[in-house]
Amino acid sequence: MSRVDLPEDFSVLELKTQQLQHADPLTQGFSGPPSEMELASPPGNSSGTVPALPFSSLSEFEGHMSLALHTANANDNTSLDKPAVSGPIVASLSMTLGVLSNIVALLILANSYARLRRRSKAAFLLFATSLVATDFMGHVIPGAIVLKLYLSEGVPATQYARPDALCQFLGGSMVFFGLCPLFLGCAMAAERCLGVTRPLLHASLVSATRTKVSLSIIWLAALCMALLPCFHLGSYSYQYPGTWCFIKVLEDTAEADVAFVLLFSGLGLGSLALALVCNTTSGLTLLIGRMRKQRCNRQRARSHDIEMVVQLVGIMVTSCICWSPLLIFGLMSVTRSYEGSVGDDLATYRMLMITGVRLASWNQILDPWVYILLRRAVLRKIYLVTKRQVDLSSIRRWEPNSLHSAEKTTVSNHV
Repeated sequence: MSRVDLPEDFSVLELKTQQLQHADPLTQGFSGPPSEMELASPPGNSSGTVPALPFSSLSEFEGHMSLALHTANANDNTSLDKPAVSGPIVASLSMTLGVLSNIVALLILANSYARLRRRSKAAFLLFATSLVATDFMGHVIPGAIVLKLYLSEGVPATQYARPDALCQFLGGSMVFFGLCPLFLGCAMAAERCLGVTRPLLHASLVSATRTKVSLSIIWLAALCMALLPCFHLGSYSYQYPGTWCFIKVLEDTAEADVAFVLLFSGLGLGSLALALVCNTTSGLTLLIGRMRKQRCNRQRARSHDIEMVVQLVGIMVTSCICWSPLLIFGLMSVTRSYEGSVGDDLATYRMLMITGVRLASWNQILDPWVYILLRRAVLRKIYLVTKRQVDLSSIRRWEPNSLHSAEKTTVSNHV
C-alpha cells in the first residue's frame, strides 16, 4: 500500500496513547481518561499529558483517518490498473516486426502473381494477397491507437465503462480486422478444396471477377459485424489495463453484449472449423493421388496444389493458436459476467482477455511468414540441404567400413 502523509502531530499522539495504554495506574496516578484540560495542554508540558489534537473531536479524527485510508486504497487500485512501463517498447517492437513481415510477404506474393498467370493459382494468390494486405492494415491502424494509449498511460479504471469515439473506432477495428483473416482463410480453404477435389467444376466457377466479388462480400460482412454497436446491438468498452477496446465482456453486460460476443465468437470458431474440414479433405485427396502414382504431367500440376495446401495448413494452425484463446475467453467472460458470478475472479478474467488479445495480435505477424517460408523454392532448398547433410553423414559412417573391405580385397588378391 502506498504511504499516506498524515499530520506531524499524529505520530506524537500515537506515541502518547501507547504510553497511556501501557502505563500502570498505581504508579502514574491514572484514574481514568484525560480531561479536556489535559488534552488542551501544550506539547511541551512536563505533566506527561497528551498534546493538543489537531481535531476538535475524536469523531473528526476518525473521519480524517478513514478518508486518508480510502484515498490510499484508491491510489493503489489506480496504480495497479496502469499499464506497465515496458508496454510502449513492446508495442513498438511488435508493430515494427509486423509491418516489415507483411511488406516482405506482399512483395513475394505480388511477384508470384505477376509471374504465374495460371488460372487455378491466380484466385489463391489474389486471396492470399488480400489476406496479407488486411493483416498489414490491421496491424498498423489498431497498433497506432494502442501505442498512443500506452504513451498516455492508458485510461483510468473508472472510465472503462464510458467509451469515447476513439474507443468505438478501436473496438470496431478489432472486430473487423479480427474476422477478416478468419473469413479469408476459410474462403481460401474452400477454394482449394474445390480445386483439388473437383478441378473441372473449379475451372468453370472460379474466375478473377468472382474472386474479387467474394473478397468484397467478406470485407462487407466483417464491416457489418463491426458496426453492430452503432445500432445498439452490443457495445464496446475499454479493457484492462485501459490501453485497448473490445466488446464489453465484463462488468454490467447486457443481453445485447452477450448476443454480440456469441455472434463474433461463433463466426470465428465456425470459420476455423470449416477451414479445418476443407484442408483435411484437400490433404487426403492429394495424398491418395500421390499414392496412385498418376502421370508425370499430372504430378507436376499437383505440386502447385501441394504447395498451396501446405500454406493453408500453416495459416489454419496459426489462426487456431492465435485466435481461439480470445474467442473462447470472450465467451467465458461474458457468460460469467451476465450471470453475475464473476465476483473475486474479475482480475483473473481480465488477465485472460489481455492474454487472448496479445496472442491474437501475433496472428498478423506470423501469417506473412507462412508465405515467406512455406514456398516451393524455400522448401526445396531446405530439402536439398537436409539431404546433403544426410548423405555426408552416411559417407562418413560407411567410409571406414569401405576402406577396411578394400584392404581385405587387396590382401586376398596378393595371396
